[in-house]
Amino acid sequence: MIDPPGLMISAPSSGSGKTTVMLGLLRAFTEDGLSVQPFKSGPDYIDPAFHRAAAGRRSFNLDSWAMDADLLAAIAAKAEGADLVVAEGSMGLYDGVATRGATGWGSSAETADRMGWPVLLVLDAGGQAQSAAATALGFARYREDLPFAGVIVNRVASPRHERLIRLGMEGVGLPVLGVLPRRGDLTLPERHLGLVQAVEHPDLDEAIAAYAAFLRAHADLPAIRAAAGRRAVADGKSGRLPRPPAQRIALAQDAAFSFTYPHILEGWRAAGAEIQPFSPLADEAPDPASDLVWLPGGYPELHAGALAAATRFRSGLRQHARTRPVHGECGGYMVLGRALIDKDGERHRMTDLLGLVTSYEKRSFHLGYRAAALTAPMPGFQAGARLRGHEFHYSTILEQPDAPLARVSDADGNPVAETGSTRGGVTGSFFHVIAEAGR
Repeated sequence: MIDPPGLMISAPSSGSGKTTVMLGLLRAFTEDGLSVQPFKSGPDYIDPAFHRAAAGRRSFNLDSWAMDADLLAAIAAKAEGADLVVAEGSMGLYDGVATRGATGWGSSAETADRMGWPVLLVLDAGGQAQSAAATALGFARYREDLPFAGVIVNRVASPRHERLIRLGMEGVGLPVLGVLPRRGDLTLPERHLGLVQAVEHPDLDEAIAAYAAFLRAHADLPAIRAAAGRRAVADGKSGRLPRPPAQRIALAQDAAFSFTYPHILEGWRAAGAEIQPFSPLADEAPDPASDLVWLPGGYPELHAGALAAATRFRSGLRQHARTRPVHGECGGYMVLGRALIDKDGERHRMTDLLGLVTSYEKRSFHLGYRAAALTAPMPGFQAGARLRGHEFHYSTILEQPDAPLARVSDADGNPVAETGSTRGGVTGSFFHVIAEAGR
């Protein structure tokens, strides 16, 4: 399969402005009549929804630590019919983990190399001038085999600052494809897990349109498009997206439950599963005809009071759990527990399907890839299955009396205490499943 030409938007580190550039390019090229396929390198839960809002096409994660070659090819095949691919990296371009996973170490550079997408480096030039060229040159030459499209220089303070930066870049032969003046108003609101969710942004379309106008005024869009590249990859039709864990799946979807990997849902739909969204925050019960209730991650700690008061939701979920399975990931796992303590120390009753008690008042940072060997079955997987996933939250477990769901380790094989829980047909874990290992 020959994919459309593409680019990887990356940076030396987080906070350099690559999401603003990504959304601006997606919208600008879409406004020009192109069909643009977005991707996200790495396990980010939030950015794909922003990408979809900017480009009008579903965005998918590509993850070299968690995904084997067949799954990567199947996801890359979602670019079929597009004119251009624009992918957004995670953290810094070469950042990954120390121990190799399914096909690599999880860096954006690996994704760019595998797909043949030249890197467009977004460089924050605050506090430096000609020295910015030394930073960019280091990234361009760190891997000589990695295609490099050029640099967009961000947060430039003045015309003099721009002249000095361009002199440095010209001196080392690096193309400058954009120079973005410092603009404090072109930032997306954030909270403790990163950006606010796309569904919560009050003026998202207006904000993305402003990013597109900003990129048009200060970047060379024809040159950026011309720099896109591609290579032949394995036929995506031979790969397989994740299989659905049931035929009729009641999926919690609202501001408290929104972190579901797009390739997971795409796989479920492609196999003919019926996904039935419902909103616990609106006190909706899952469809009584559903075979499975799935509570994804999100921000239940910000809505604990509303969830505690959602009696129809709790009653419907408990009724379902008497005869059919329920699974929760991260935030969904917390809601399946007995209680959730919010940042102010107030204790809120949850659904009590598991004995779990979690606290957001006693915050502890949990971040990283997870490898899990199931010690009990969960929807879609038998005991003994090996899974790869990711964990990202600040909540602390105060009580976890139920049987563990899995033996869990980090990317380097070190044991992780958050093993998940199982009680009857109810299961939950703090890790979000990305793929089954060994596929």
